[in-house]
Amino acid sequence: MKILVLSWEFPPRIIGGIARHVAELYPELVKLGNEVHLITIKSGEAASYEIVNGIKVYRVSVAPSQNFFHWVANMNEAMGSYGGKLITEEKDFDIIHAHDWLVADAAIALKHIFKLPLIATVHATENGRHNGIHNHTQQYVHEKEKELVYNAWRVIVCSNYMRGHVTRTLDIPLDKIDVIYNGIYAEKKPSRDEFDAVNFRRYFATDEEKIVYYLGRMTPEKGLSVLVHAGPTVIKKMGGKIKFIIIGGGKTDYWKEEIRNLGIAEKFHFTGFMSDENLDKFQAIADCAVFPSLYEPFGIVALESFAARVPVVVSDTGGLPEVVENGRTGIVTKVGNPNSLASGIIKVLTDQCFAQNLVKNAYQELEEKFSWSRIARETDGVYRRVVAERLQVVW
Repeated sequence: MKILVLSWEFPPRIIGGIARHVAELYPELVKLGNEVHLITIKSGEAASYEIVNGIKVYRVSVAPSQNFFHWVANMNEAMGSYGGKLITEEKDFDIIHAHDWLVADAAIALKHIFKLPLIATVHATENGRHNGIHNHTQQYVHEKEKELVYNAWRVIVCSNYMRGHVTRTLDIPLDKIDVIYNGIYAEKKPSRDEFDAVNFRRYFATDEEKIVYYLGRMTPEKGLSVLVHAGPTVIKKMGGKIKFIIIGGGKTDYWKEEIRNLGIAEKFHFTGFMSDENLDKFQAIADCAVFPSLYEPFGIVALESFAARVPVVVSDTGGLPEVVENGRTGIVTKVGNPNSLASGIIKVLTDQCFAQNLVKNAYQELEEKFSWSRIARETDGVYRRVVAERLQVVW
């Protein structure tokens, strides 16, 4: 099959989880015999055209704008124009696959002009991120999401939780949605003996301190406030021999003020954005990963920790309980509850045998449920279903 993919993220442009999802899924689909053409955004010194792991990648320039939504409109105009040219010249495309609402306008236009079935992957929703729709900006994004899934032949989501959530909030039938988990390449993570782990670790903490880390955006729905307020309890229980490392881009002033008010600022370190190379090393030397989200469609960060053999503590929201089995592959705590989160962290840090069992079980789970080869086969199955159905109808 010949597939046209639209994504506003693709390495080296990494904003959230979509970039890694797209970059790791499609090489496996190429291995299954598909021809994948990906249109994305020009970023830095990245080539306008190159073949990346079998994917034909086209990066388009977008006219700048001070207004984000104007910029998104410019992006869709650029993607749509380039996509139309590509389909006309290359011919014989079978499917268009759009990732999230940001590329909806271009994807929908190409669908109607060229009469190609559209598949949409919904990675998250505006309703979920904000626990409802509360203003005109959120309403605009919400309507774009609804327009995308309405126009899609099939919709792919990353968890059973998201299937129900998308059905309720975006008003589409349950039987139009396919659940395909996110995945990870477990073998890409280095072990401690592949680099100078001792000195690398000392950059973040003393030898006596346990390292607990959070990885994600600095946004309210990620639950960083819950972790901050769990901090004093954990610090006291561990006799102060602990360091919380907060990894991710975004504004941190609010959180730094919070920890200063709690008197625990010396136990928190904000790294900002961390390169993949350093992140892989960091995870190899960490003692516990914490993801206390208030809203989380799936939780690929938990899989990253599985692969790095770091015990995880998560909240019981969204798709996280589908990824982490409480007491077997990690600890699942009550969402929005600092005391519950603190108890989970303390259990991992003080019971080494229990933590090692979590790590062993979690790593085994990766190949069984979360390998990209398996996810690619399931995605390919959706493609083949849609192509077969398209042949049976007159557009």
